[in-house]
Amino acid sequence: MADIGSTIRSANAAAAIPTTGVLAAAEDEVSSAIAALFSTQGQAFQAMSAQAAAFHARFVQALSCSAGAYTLAEGANASPLQALEHSLLNAVNTPTQSLLGRPLIGNGANGIAGGTLAQANGGAGGILFGNGGAGATDAAGQGGAGGAAGLVGNGGAGGQGANGGTGGRGGAGGFLHGNGGAGGAGGAATNGAAGGAGGAGGVAGLIGNGGAGGAGGNGADATLAGENGGAGGAGGAGGHGGVTAGDGGNGGAGGAGGKGGAVSGGTINSGDNGGAGGAGGAGGRAAGIFGDAGDGGAGGAGGNSGAVSGGSTVYSGDIGGAGGRGGDGGVGNGIGSGGSGGLGGRGGDAGTVTDSTLYSGDTGGAGGAGGAGNVTSLMGNGGHGGNGGDGGGGGAVSNSTVHSGDTGGTGGDGGAGGSAGAIGNGSSGGQGGAGGAAGAVTNGSHITDTGDVGGGGGIGGNGALGGFVGDGGRAGNGGAGGDGGAVAGSTVSAGDNGGTGGAGGVGGSAAYVGAAAHGGGGGAGGHGGAVTDSSLTTGDNGGAGGAGGVGGNNAGGPGGDGGVGGAGGDGGTVTGSVVGAGDNGGAGGAGGTVGQARTSGGAGGAGGDGGRGGSVIASTVSVGDNGGTGGAGADGGPSGYLGTGGAGGAGGNGGAAGALSQSSTVSVGDHGGAGGAGGDGSGGGAITGNGGAGGAGGVGGDAGAVSQSSTVTTGDVGGDGGAGGSGGSDYVFGVGGHGGSGGAGGAGGAITDSTVGTGDSGGAGGAGGNGGSGIEAYQGGAGGAGGGGGSAGAVTDSTLMSGDVGGAGGAGGAGGAVGFGTGGHGGAGGVGGNSGTVTGSTVSTGDNGGAGGAAGDGGQAITLGNGGDGGGGGAGGNSGAGHGANGGNGGDGGGPGLIGAGGRGGPGGAGGTGPAGDGTTGQPGQSG
Repeated sequence: MADIGSTIRSANAAAAIPTTGVLAAAEDEVSSAIAALFSTQGQAFQAMSAQAAAFHARFVQALSCSAGAYTLAEGANASPLQALEHSLLNAVNTPTQSLLGRPLIGNGANGIAGGTLAQANGGAGGILFGNGGAGATDAAGQGGAGGAAGLVGNGGAGGQGANGGTGGRGGAGGFLHGNGGAGGAGGAATNGAAGGAGGAGGVAGLIGNGGAGGAGGNGADATLAGENGGAGGAGGAGGHGGVTAGDGGNGGAGGAGGKGGAVSGGTINSGDNGGAGGAGGAGGRAAGIFGDAGDGGAGGAGGNSGAVSGGSTVYSGDIGGAGGRGGDGGVGNGIGSGGSGGLGGRGGDAGTVTDSTLYSGDTGGAGGAGGAGNVTSLMGNGGHGGNGGDGGGGGAVSNSTVHSGDTGGTGGDGGAGGSAGAIGNGSSGGQGGAGGAAGAVTNGSHITDTGDVGGGGGIGGNGALGGFVGDGGRAGNGGAGGDGGAVAGSTVSAGDNGGTGGAGGVGGSAAYVGAAAHGGGGGAGGHGGAVTDSSLTTGDNGGAGGAGGVGGNNAGGPGGDGGVGGAGGDGGTVTGSVVGAGDNGGAGGAGGTVGQARTSGGAGGAGGDGGRGGSVIASTVSVGDNGGTGGAGADGGPSGYLGTGGAGGAGGNGGAAGALSQSSTVSVGDHGGAGGAGGDGSGGGAITGNGGAGGAGGVGGDAGAVSQSSTVTTGDVGGDGGAGGSGGSDYVFGVGGHGGSGGAGGAGGAITDSTVGTGDSGGAGGAGGNGGSGIEAYQGGAGGAGGGGGSAGAVTDSTLMSGDVGGAGGAGGAGGAVGFGTGGHGGAGGVGGNSGTVTGSTVSTGDNGGAGGAAGDGGQAITLGNGGDGGGGGAGGNSGAGHGANGGNGGDGGGPGLIGAGGRGGPGGAGGTGPAGDGTTGQPGQSG
């Protein structure tokens, strides 16, 4: 206050001179009058300011006197009041402390460290008010329990464990109000022992949150050669929430596993493994009507295994520790969410193997599974499933012999989602963990049996059931497969492959009002490892893609679509090496099937694409270097009584073959992968609804280029296109489903300065699917068009004994028959592929265009109606130096019903042109 007065006085003094002595602006009377008026006002203001300053000084003086008097009074009264308070509390607490061992009001005493376990326990809080005392660590390393609160108060925290001891349990919260105490952490271990488990969280009373579970202690690293690392301790469970309201406590994380003991110059029958990670604790239940359940704790990481070196021999071991499983989420009780599952722990890596022999092992640890999400009972969403942990990597092998091993660990499966209450959405499943990569094999090493393979991906978790009103939960995707390890200057009998992708999870179902979820996607396959200056009997293939998951069911609407299949992995690059069989791309995963429906059926999942074949540089491959096959599309799902049938899924595309260069040799191979077949459409509803369309076939993969004095005995051919799926039938008042189109064939590879015995041709186009029939429908489904044939590759400065032919076009699908109405039209035939250009080269037999595909016939009218028209034939392919190909024949028209006209026949396809002769035009179809 005194500072404020000083500031005001300074401002008034600064304003006095310019405001009390204002000069006139001019010498006239008006200016003089104005100046006098302002000066008079300034002088009056200064007089009032002086009176205000005097009043402020007296006010500050009065406040100062009052403050001093108050301070003196407080000092005089403080000691008697505090003494009185302590006397009253002692009088109240003494009887209850004597009879019950706890005060009536007040906090419990903390535990005593270093004594007995009973001494390490925290004391209970006051019966009416007070927090429980915290636990301590006893002489043996066990954590004491936290003390319980009384009527109102928080439970005490559990004591921390030591030297692998268990953490103490958290104290219970107050009966009326208060949170449970946190559980104590488990103690980290020593000398290769296991870590201690975390203590459970304390429970709440009527209102309050449950305590969090304590983390598990880490397992100790091994101290002796060949000894296994200690396992991580499990995380403590979360405490339950209040009976009336409150959240459940989260589970504690699991402890990490310890590292295995390194081996140098010794022999180990079994050992040198990493310790397993501890499991995560479960989440606490939401016991009351209001509140969310606790989440599960994460699983601990697995420990790495120790290195093997110095001429050692290990018969079984050198395996990374498995990751701990994630804890399950807690159960929801009323209005609130169920707890989510914890993440799975990562698997430990395998140790390196140098200058040694290993009979079985050198494998990465498996990833831990994700914890399951849990349900809620009344209103709210279930908890999400936890993701699976990734697998550990295989150990590098240098100048050593491994009979079986050097493999990546498998990824952990994703946890399932928790179901919703009466109103709410089901929760999603967790993602599958990725497989671990295999280790490198170098410096004259040998894999004598099988190994150097990437780990498989984990399976995606299932989505959960939705409430009476609510959607089903999304399914988790499968984990990707691990890559194969690089091989340099070494020998591998079987291996160096990528791991298989994990399958997608099942989509959550809808109970009645809501949408069913799609199936999860399959994981991608791992890639094959690079091979340099080495010998590989069989392997170096990309891993297959995982299958798509199944769509969810729906009791009140459309079924969930199937999941997409995972892509296949690519084959590895081969340089300066010899491969007996392998270097192929992985196959694409199949599309997922469809859930049951009340109305329209869901669409089948699309197949995954095939992986590419690996490049071959200055190397020899006996059989291989092919692209992977595309995955098949799944059939569409059946409809209910009213609804459209589900469409079939598209087939995956075939993978391209790898390129050959620098005087490489492939005896049989270098083919593009075939496209996957499309799935069939499903029939329409029994009362009304259209049939589902068939899925399109996948495109065939292209053949690889052959250059720089390389040789292919048989191969260098584009992959065939996949067949289209058939359309679904219709029963009453609808249209049959159209057939899917066939996939185009892949192109032949270009040949430059090289020699090919038989090959360099385009792949054939896939056949179109047949249209669906209509029993009492308006129209039958149209047939699908055939796929075009692939063109042959160019031939430059090379020799080709037989080939350079365009692929044949695929046949068109037939139109569907119909009871009442018009039959479906036939599908057109596919166009034949052209031959490749030939420059400065010799082609003994071939260089022709591919034949055009025949068209599909029109559908027959059974009772009343017209027949469908036949499709047109595909044109023949052209040739640069040889013969043009013949065109495909047109399809016949469908016959009429008892009353109606027949369908028209389709035209034949034009013949291709070529210097050695043109192809003939296809025959037209007959009218019905």
